Amino acid sequence: MNRILIAAALSLAFAAAPAIAGDAPATPVTSVIPAKGKMLLAADGARLAPVYRVGDSGPQIILDGRMVTVPADTVALVDGKLTTTLSKAQVIALP
Repeated sequence: MNRILIAAALSLAFAAAPAIAGDAPATPVTSVIPAKGKMLLAADGARLAPVYRVGDSGPQIILDGRMVTVPADTVALVDGKLTTTLSKAQVIALP
C-alpha cells in the first residue's frame, strides 16, 4: 500500500510558490519523497548516510549505530541531491 502511495505522490508535480525578488534561494530546491538507498546530505553538504527506510515522519538513516528519523519537512532535493536543512550535529541529536 505504501509503495502505491509513494508512486502516486512521485507522479504529482510540486509547484513552488513564486519568490519575491531577492528572496529566491541560491540553489534550486524541490519537494521530494526520499528513496531507499539515496545518500542523505547535511545542510553543509556533508554525507550523513543512505536512506535505510522511508517512514511516515521522514527518511530513516542509520547514523552512529542507531536509527534516526530525519523530519520530512527538513528534507528536499537541492541541486539534485537529497539534503536536510539540519547539520550533522543536529541530526545526531534527534531522538
